[in-house]
Amino acid sequence: MDKLQHLVEFMTPQLGSEIHVGPWLQITQQRIDDFAAVTGDEQWIHIDPERAQRESPYGATIAHGYLTLSLLPYLTESNHPDFFQKNYPGMKMRVNYGLNRLRFPAPVVVNSRIRAHTVLGSATIVKDSVEVVYQITVELENSSKPACVAEFVARLYA
Repeated sequence: MDKLQHLVEFMTPQLGSEIHVGPWLQITQQRIDDFAAVTGDEQWIHIDPERAQRESPYGATIAHGYLTLSLLPYLTESNHPDFFQKNYPGMKMRVNYGLNRLRFPAPVVVNSRIRAHTVLGSATIVKDSVEVVYQITVELENSSKPACVAEFVARLYA
């Protein structure tokens, strides 16, 4: 059987199911500051704790939405070699293909903890790859709203 077809058949029973819950990660001011320095997004709501305490509706600095998004590989543990072999048998590599939908429903206030829940949405053969769509929800500890909801698309190659 073709490797791509085998992978789709391997993944089919998991469609619509939560396949992973990642580790909790505390978002520190240092991480926020480092992200601001790398991206050039140095808006005060992210990097000025004193002003944020006085003027922000959150009473503290908040993480950039794109910082939360950039942490998905860590939060989903999806690039760890063990995760790759367990979930994509026979595949040589996975390439991030993009996002179909992305929202940041709740702010990540400094020192909050977040973790990702991953649901397998679909797995379809597209040319020489398997296109996989995941629904990823980044949970914000002690919040009824998530920090991030993303429909993430990857392509897997044999």
